[in-house]
Amino acid sequence: MTHYPSSDPWSETQPTYATHPRPNLPEWAELPRKRSCCCASSCLWGLAAPSLALTLILLVYLLYPWRTNILLMGLDVREPDSYLGRTDTLILTTIEPWRPYAGMLSIPRDLWVTIPSYGENRVNAAHFLAEADHPGAGPGAVMLTVSFNFGVDVDYYIRIRFIGLLEVVDAMGGIVVELPRDMSGYPAGEHLLDAEQALALVRDRAGSDDFFRMERGQIFLKALLKNMLAPANWPRLPQTLRAMSEFVDADLPVWLWPRLGFAALRLGVRNIDARVITREMTYPFTTAGGAQVLAPNWSAINPVLMEMFGQ
Repeated sequence: MTHYPSSDPWSETQPTYATHPRPNLPEWAELPRKRSCCCASSCLWGLAAPSLALTLILLVYLLYPWRTNILLMGLDVREPDSYLGRTDTLILTTIEPWRPYAGMLSIPRDLWVTIPSYGENRVNAAHFLAEADHPGAGPGAVMLTVSFNFGVDVDYYIRIRFIGLLEVVDAMGGIVVELPRDMSGYPAGEHLLDAEQALALVRDRAGSDDFFRMERGQIFLKALLKNMLAPANWPRLPQTLRAMSEFVDADLPVWLWPRLGFAALRLGVRNIDARVITREMTYPFTTAGGAQVLAPNWSAINPVLMEMFGQ
């Protein structure tokens, strides 16, 4: 038979795999096949996805809403069970957990504003007028008054009766207050005050006016927060919160407290942006009834509102 060479020069040198059958191996001896990494990736994703989802939910909970505005009201009432009084201390507070940022703007109690449903009056009269007409309506009236005049949405309120500060400070074992300069008979620096001394500091009017009084109120509130956040005082927190519950009224929902605490821990008390509406932001005048009050200078106040509240 005549042999014709193949047209493919490699055909005689290349092995023909089809002619070599696979050996019969027992099932247990089968060589493992190389698996795709997709299976491992899906397993890892299956484990990581719930953790990632929980982390995102936690971040949204701690950081949203981006801004919360709270109105702090201090009432100088003497009766233990009464809230019928004027807001001698009024502080508009804003908190942005995501930055983080916290600002406090003290409003003079003699600021002459429009009180919805009651006409023009001192801003500190809004609570008394509404509470006298309908017990429990005071906080809402003050929130509406501040929102109407300052153009800032007020989300929640905290209402404090000054008479309760005595028991709160007692429950904390005293309070360390840092004074930026000499005031109320104390030199600049840190001072451990008992309940009576702390209340006297907040109420002191000797040799100063309401502008200085607003500053001392902010100093006290910052000291209170700093002392509560100090780990050394945590064992006293239960009795401190118990004392506060008797003299503090607020509409803050329970789920909001951890978020505010988280923002406070991130920011630190020293970094709170504490401001007051100063003399330069008001015009003193006498009303037709002979009352000495302060007219707001909105051209000076509005830039501060824009910086602190985005309004």
